[in-house]
Amino acid sequence: MTTTLDRPAVRAVGDTKPVRLAPLDILRLGLLGIHTRKVRAALSALGISIGIATMIVVTGIPASSQKALMNQLSALGTNMLQAVPMPNQTPPVELPPQSVDMVRRIGPVTVASAVANTHAEVFRNDHVDADDYAGLTVLASRTNLLKAINAEVQSGRYLSASTEKFPTAVLGSVAATRMGVAKVVPGQPAPQIYVNHRWFTVIGVLARTPLSPDIDRSVLVGWDAARTQLNFTGHPTVIYVKAREDDMDAVRSVLAPTIYPEVPGLVQVSRPSDALAAKRATETTFSALFLGLAGVALLVGGIGVANTMVISVLERRREIGLRRALGANRGQIRGQFLTESVALSCLGGLAGTVLGVLATVGYATYQGWPPVIPLPALAGGFGGAVLIGMAAGVYPSIRASRLTPTEALATA
Repeated sequence: MTTTLDRPAVRAVGDTKPVRLAPLDILRLGLLGIHTRKVRAALSALGISIGIATMIVVTGIPASSQKALMNQLSALGTNMLQAVPMPNQTPPVELPPQSVDMVRRIGPVTVASAVANTHAEVFRNDHVDADDYAGLTVLASRTNLLKAINAEVQSGRYLSASTEKFPTAVLGSVAATRMGVAKVVPGQPAPQIYVNHRWFTVIGVLARTPLSPDIDRSVLVGWDAARTQLNFTGHPTVIYVKAREDDMDAVRSVLAPTIYPEVPGLVQVSRPSDALAAKRATETTFSALFLGLAGVALLVGGIGVANTMVISVLERRREIGLRRALGANRGQIRGQFLTESVALSCLGGLAGTVLGVLATVGYATYQGWPPVIPLPALAGGFGGAVLIGMAAGVYPSIRASRLTPTEALATA
């Protein structure tokens, strides 16, 4: 005998499980709202795209300008130091021959080079009277000097490992004019100059060197050639050092003890260029400006999206009421409008990113600056659009979900 407890339960007609929408279904609903109102969606996306594009432009253009300024300041020797013997000493101070190699071992140092006064006399040829001295300095030079002083060869070539042992010379810009050497042309006979009663072949002419004007008035010969041809003793008179800008002060503090460990006070080290302080101040100023402008741009874009979504809720009460009457719960209504807000912001963010990059590259190219698009600005542009969409859609989605079917249909 069966009882009522043994009978299978009969599900009531109204006892139905609510329909669960998959994330993909919610995304389709959100995109459907954008698709059915293309003009409004385009205008809303335009608002957020202008905000994101503004953020990229106000970071990219100043960053490009800053990069050009940094290049100009770097050309002024912000990472350069010079070490010379203390002048007016009796007997004269002579830096150790191995001092350049010792400086090169300092960690932050990137380039270490040197020149040395050979005290030789130079003339155009062997027929010039000894009293008609050109007033030029003959310097023994390391082969990496150009890297250390940001110098360039105007014509010909500079000293190398294959030429520094032979009687070859490179003229500074002023020295070339006084020696009557306009330029060195490959394939044509190289000009020669007369140095301490020996002929030296000119293999190159330097462009003007603003950082080291003494080089402009000098005749540069190889370090080894100066030893064998000009009785050079190997003691450098000027040591040029390049180091990482962040470590300039540390390098300067250890440079003299490294060059002359016995008596560091006999070495005079130049202080870092004033351009370095200006460069550091410029970097700080630009960074603060970037953050301020980017924040204003994002705020404007977020307000525009929030305003659009609130109006959308007010105008779509009938749709909300019908969906609620057909069984949509509050969570699904919130998800629909929140997804629509995020999708709208993402579309605007993508368009704004493209517009911002194109505008930045175009303006920087027009100004002759190196185009710089900060990666944080790109990531922040799209990521900011997503966050803006979420923040801007919270209130409208909650407001839409609180509408009852009767209230929504009655006020539609």
